[in-house]
Amino acid sequence: MEFEGTAFRYGRDIDTDVIIPARYLNTSDPAELARHAMEDLDETFVDRVRPGDIVVAEENFGCGSSREHAPVALKAAGVACVVAKSFARIFYRNAINMGLPILECPAAVDAVEDGHTVAVDTEAGTVRDVTTGQEFTAEPFPPFLVEIMDAGGLVERTRRVLDAREGE
Repeated sequence: MEFEGTAFRYGRDIDTDVIIPARYLNTSDPAELARHAMEDLDETFVDRVRPGDIVVAEENFGCGSSREHAPVALKAAGVACVVAKSFARIFYRNAINMGLPILECPAAVDAVEDGHTVAVDTEAGTVRDVTTGQEFTAEPFPPFLVEIMDAGGLVERTRRVLDAREGE
């Protein structure tokens, strides 16, 4: 999967309560969650984010509670990918399950500034700061993760596999 968009740069330990505040967890509607993504950290985020944009963050992105609402909110807001130095393990798995591509690439995080244009190729494992021309290498997605991401998440991939088996 390839993405190119504006970088929204954040610090370390961005927890799920900041990604989607708990007061909005009474809904699972992606559009409603998107309207409140990152609002306690960056009240302008939802007004500025455009489809294809990329969140770039320091260590431990998505720490805190295990809510699946966090990757859903980001994805529904238009975030195409999150590049961070590291992810909280539960957020990492939830992002994959929800079909939100994520890459760990510390060197890119150190170089990319807020507002830069960033291009990401998850299958090649590259992150390029289009603004500066710098390119960085991350671990590419293995084929099974590519399938999950291409399907839009684990549930949809599972449906496709089951449908294919019924057709045999």
